[in-house]
Amino acid sequence: MKLTLSLLASAAFLTSFMMVSQPPVTDNPFFSAYTTTHGVPPFDKIKPEHFEPAFEEGMKQQMTEIAAITRQRSMPTFENTILALENSGDLLDRVGTVFFNLNSANTSDELQKIAQVLSPKLSKHRDDIQLNPELFQRVKVVYDQRNKMKLTGEQNMLLEKTYKNFVRSGAALSPEKQERMRKINQELSMLTLTFGQNLLGENNAYTLVIDKKDDLSGLPASVVAAAADEAKKRKLDGKWVFTLQNPSVMPFLQYADNRALREQMFRAYLERGNHNDARDNKKIMADIVTLRAEKASLLGYQNHAAYVLEESMATTPAKVSELLNQLWTATVPVAKLEAADLQAMMDKEGKGQKLEGWDWRYYAEKLRKAKYDLDEQELRPYFSLGNVREGIFTLCSRLYGLKFEKLTNLPVYHDEVVAYEVKEADGRHIGIMYMDFFPRASKRGGAWMTSFREQEVEKGKKVTPVVSIVCNFSKPTGNTPALLNLDEVHTFFHEFGHALHGLLSNVTYGSLSGTAVPRDFVELPSQIMENWATEPDMLKLYAKHYQTGELIPNELIEKIQKSNLFNQGFATSEYLAASLLDMDYHTLAPGQTPNDVLAFEKQSMDKIGLIPQIPPRYRSTYFQHIFSGGYSAGYYSYIWSAVLDADAFEVFKQKGLFDPQSAQSFRKNVLERGGTEDPMTLYRKFRGAEPDIKPLLRRRGLLKTL
Repeated sequence: MKLTLSLLASAAFLTSFMMVSQPPVTDNPFFSAYTTTHGVPPFDKIKPEHFEPAFEEGMKQQMTEIAAITRQRSMPTFENTILALENSGDLLDRVGTVFFNLNSANTSDELQKIAQVLSPKLSKHRDDIQLNPELFQRVKVVYDQRNKMKLTGEQNMLLEKTYKNFVRSGAALSPEKQERMRKINQELSMLTLTFGQNLLGENNAYTLVIDKKDDLSGLPASVVAAAADEAKKRKLDGKWVFTLQNPSVMPFLQYADNRALREQMFRAYLERGNHNDARDNKKIMADIVTLRAEKASLLGYQNHAAYVLEESMATTPAKVSELLNQLWTATVPVAKLEAADLQAMMDKEGKGQKLEGWDWRYYAEKLRKAKYDLDEQELRPYFSLGNVREGIFTLCSRLYGLKFEKLTNLPVYHDEVVAYEVKEADGRHIGIMYMDFFPRASKRGGAWMTSFREQEVEKGKKVTPVVSIVCNFSKPTGNTPALLNLDEVHTFFHEFGHALHGLLSNVTYGSLSGTAVPRDFVELPSQIMENWATEPDMLKLYAKHYQTGELIPNELIEKIQKSNLFNQGFATSEYLAASLLDMDYHTLAPGQTPNDVLAFEKQSMDKIGLIPQIPPRYRSTYFQHIFSGGYSAGYYSYIWSAVLDADAFEVFKQKGLFDPQSAQSFRKNVLERGGTEDPMTLYRKFRGAEPDIKPLLRRRGLLKTL
């Protein structure tokens, strides 16, 4: 079963394995063993029409496998029940992981229609298994006898997770409540899917078309060139097109001198999903909140957050709120000081203007240059995509002895995707890694890591992982390669950390593999990687001018280091505001869902005292993480993991940036172990103690404000 049941609708966490039983004879590539190198999906042969029949056959096969488990007359054991359940659904896993990944990274109208048709069917299939009384009874018998069995640590963890999945899915409820649970699950599957599709449509629908060169004042040449390229694609030669994709909208807000146009872009970005039209997300997200609260209540929880957090490191909403409020108290004064500095800069211009949201990034960039003599455009030539990638490869070699070999003989799902084989220092195969870097209309926004096949051991043989990182970085323009800004560099390191978590997994069961860990632990491997990105010794390894090959000069490195605390009040407060908004929605009890979600959002932000010039990083109608991306009551996890990663990186600061002994300890105790042990146990094995919050506060310049 692996992850099919618990995360059927999530592209990032579905698994893919070889199927066992024989489906009907057909040319459908899902119905036979992959013959590709390293057994990767044959993307060149997969067509949209293959998905529905493969899903139908996959569900049929898994139900046959489930029936075989429940028909047994022998007493339930780990092998004939838990392991048999774990091994069921191979075809469904295989087709699901390809479909959901493509629907996120390279979708089409056809794929979106298929998703709408399949979503309720997959929800029903999941419920037919998790609410199967005979199956649950067998699982419960094994669980109740666990202390009498000689199970390994991994077997115990798989048994515990399997049993909890059934209980948390409603297996112990009355038939009447189970029927209501089924309806809720089907509705939620459609609502979350529609929320994401609406947002993709919103991102693609808006363009700012500029036909006057004067309106480009202040914008760097690379940004102007990218806008010209976008215009050509749209057959608007001689004009410039800006979109709501991050590599377009963020530089525009950061550099455009035309304040009216900055306001237009800013408002367009903030109003996504809020136009009272076919793509409006207000009612959809309100319905999601309502149904989640009802589902939690059916299962005996006070609210959705209590239900979600029970299986996290935080364990309760109270502990999450304690952390967020502690950080919020430290952050607000810093944000207010930053706002005052920006207003003072505006006042010097003598225009009598008041600082607004569309001014923040623009004047922050001016202030950065004034205070630190640092212009982000100075840095871009040293951060070509190729150089950053090679820098990450070098880091992984220094830390873990890994090698990366580009492969040109593997099928890919888009011609922009590149594939690498990952090897140990001695040449042993570890896995395959895809990289997909640039924005397109078929790709949702943001950046993420996902898997096409999880690592596991099958019949005594290790099945190696196939992972992918998907980003939306600045594109190449003309003869100039993709030049990343500092935020994009951090994102690359971040997603690569997730990839290492999947690639270096060394466990027995796919359900416990790689990133199959609590939400507030999964960001540790990704966020600790970010720490290396701007360390001076690391920069000297990869930050080379794309034209001359010169290493980044010491004076630029010093400017980066000195400006590390710059604008942290803004960055931390916009993130914390979104985290607190997430918790406010998901601590509502049944019947408390607001009729006006925008009023609820305002009340939530007013309550914490968010200054008006800083909106939450994600407003309600485009908060994809929590309404379509699996992070409901879990957006806080980035800052929870930030406490861990700041504390963990202290080891490398003390023992050496590339200390192999510390790296091997992190690999052995964190990256390899997946979800086989309690996260805090794994952390303590690496660190020797529980994490301290002070390194994080020190890093963000917030320690003095407490």
